[in-house]
Amino acid sequence: MIDLTALFAGLAALGLRNWHDSLATSVRDKLADGAHGDLRRWRATLEKLPPAGEYAAILDAAVVTVGPPGFDPELGAMVRDQLKSLIPWRKGPFRVGDIVIDAEWRSDLKWARVAHAITPLVDRLVLDVGCGNGYYALRMVGAGARAVVGIDPTLVHLAQFQAIRHWVPTIPVQVLPLRLGELPPAAACFDTVFSMGVLYHQREPLEHLEQLRETLRTGGELVLETLVLPGVEPEVRQPQDRYARMRNVWHLPTAPRLLHWLERSGFGDLRLVEVSRTTSDEQRSTEWMPFASLAEALVPGNPLQTVEGWPAPRRALVIATRR
Repeated sequence: MIDLTALFAGLAALGLRNWHDSLATSVRDKLADGAHGDLRRWRATLEKLPPAGEYAAILDAAVVTVGPPGFDPELGAMVRDQLKSLIPWRKGPFRVGDIVIDAEWRSDLKWARVAHAITPLVDRLVLDVGCGNGYYALRMVGAGARAVVGIDPTLVHLAQFQAIRHWVPTIPVQVLPLRLGELPPAAACFDTVFSMGVLYHQREPLEHLEQLRETLRTGGELVLETLVLPGVEPEVRQPQDRYARMRNVWHLPTAPRLLHWLERSGFGDLRLVEVSRTTSDEQRSTEWMPFASLAEALVPGNPLQTVEGWPAPRRALVIATRR
């Protein structure tokens, strides 16, 4: 599913040659045929995609667009079926030729909120933690990033990224099927690190923040987006079972507590850009993600409360600098 020779050559070109010895075995193990029951099917899907050709990509618009202007009907139906076989598409939207992938998340809305708040990405080396299918990584390149390294352990997301990358094989984005803690030590080389929608899935949030800090060069910028609870006191609560139908939400801090965590983890120049409530305009079920989404996680008729009785999801965007 990944050309590992090309992957590590790409990392070496970014000054990360030492990652090969640390990561080659673990990456191969994660992509072995028995690592996931659907891995062979996803690999077959990618192999069936038609030759890519030479087409310009649009990476600086809401809909990330790759491939030819359009397909003839028979080929288009085949490509659509192959892309649909990689459901669920969580992040997007994408356009492959004239096929629009309307993902669960209107990720362009989040990117619009983030892009105006960060240091411009022009010529910066970027790490995207929890990169999913690479939508944001591609937007980062569209915003001028020199290169992006994405990490995400979910293999269907990797397959989706490879399906998009098939049409833009020279794009300077590398995605590894890894978690943050699996990266080699002393990787403090990134100018900007993104962690969006990841912190609340960590059993040890301070450890995650410290690991993020270690990936940044001194003076590098962290872009952190995560769930928070309303409140002006530095508090944190732990859901006992589920939050908004999600099982793996371990900690819900208030914004003041989140800022305290960041300061304690060695970050400075803290800037709380915004706290916004997630709505069904941004996260919803679609043809490309036909399962339960935000609407099913909220009390019917009351978008301010989850079905478990928690305040409805709201997300804080914080910019910080490694001291």
